[in-house]
Amino acid sequence: MERLLGKAGILLICTVALCMNGEVFAPVTSLLAAVTASSAVQLLRGKTAVVIMLLWSLSCAFFPPMLLTMPVLVCDAVREKKLWVLLPALAAMPHIGRFTGTQLLLAAATVFAALITELRLSKLENTVDLLTSMRDEGTEQNIRLTEQNARLTEAQDNAVRLATMQERNRIAREIHDNVGHMLTRSLLQAGALNIVNKDEKLKEPLESLRSTLDQAMTSIRESVHDLHDDSIDLRKVIEDSIATVGERFNVELDYSCGNDTPGNIKLCIAGVVKEGLSNAVKHSDGDRIKLILREHPGFWQLVMEDNGHPKGISSGGIGLRNMEDRARSAGGTISFTPSDKGFRIFMTIPRDKKEV
Repeated sequence: MERLLGKAGILLICTVALCMNGEVFAPVTSLLAAVTASSAVQLLRGKTAVVIMLLWSLSCAFFPPMLLTMPVLVCDAVREKKLWVLLPALAAMPHIGRFTGTQLLLAAATVFAALITELRLSKLENTVDLLTSMRDEGTEQNIRLTEQNARLTEAQDNAVRLATMQERNRIAREIHDNVGHMLTRSLLQAGALNIVNKDEKLKEPLESLRSTLDQAMTSIRESVHDLHDDSIDLRKVIEDSIATVGERFNVELDYSCGNDTPGNIKLCIAGVVKEGLSNAVKHSDGDRIKLILREHPGFWQLVMEDNGHPKGISSGGIGLRNMEDRARSAGGTISFTPSDKGFRIFMTIPRDKKEV
């Protein structure tokens, strides 16, 4: 906008200079030619703009009144950084005597003003471009920092989760190796005492002791299994399983399960995935597998499909029965759909109502 206003002011001064001779045709023709040429330079830019400015400058030799429009040409030449296009206008110097001293002085002052104005506007534009570039770089840097912070936070969360899992495994091993063995020994000793005991008064207390130790052993065994199951990193287990078939299949994994998935669900899903991949290796002639595992508010969903043509898969096969048993043990359902486009496994496991 500033450049447009500046050029309009310069055109106005050029009009005044052109009208000082009292002619009508020359001023109107020169102004129309200058406005048309300047507009074309503004729109076209590049080599085409340079050609237009050269013709404009050269026209001064054939139509001297065009000399008084030189301030407008100076604006465009400075903006295009092609001041040399003004040189052909020197051919009009022999005709300079037809202008009055006032016209020449006004034209020279306008050229100087145009030069100063255009240089100032160019500097301002460069400053704006620099600030815009700095702003864009700052925005990109903020985005990169945000992404890096997100990755760092995720890595820290993974480290905490891994440490928690390792500690759970350690506790489970300690309980199993120490407390479990001592309880087993105590249980055997209580049973032996009950067998060799001849005192009827001690028979009931010994039986009660054996029953209590048996309950304690069962409780510890369940706790150890729960600790171990909860320490399973389901995503890592699945990725490790995928790695085993990486040379044969290109596996696309879409995983969106939380870290609080119960241990029995993890074992079920991991088992079905391993069995499904094994079946694909044995029976599919495809080269791609899509594996989707999602956690919804009311259930878990697993979808596995390949792009091959299944051969030799029996509905009563051991692999399919194993997957059905795993799904049933977790309270879920599973279906198998062979087709010309591949083999599809679809499993859903509902959440416990207490968890929803």
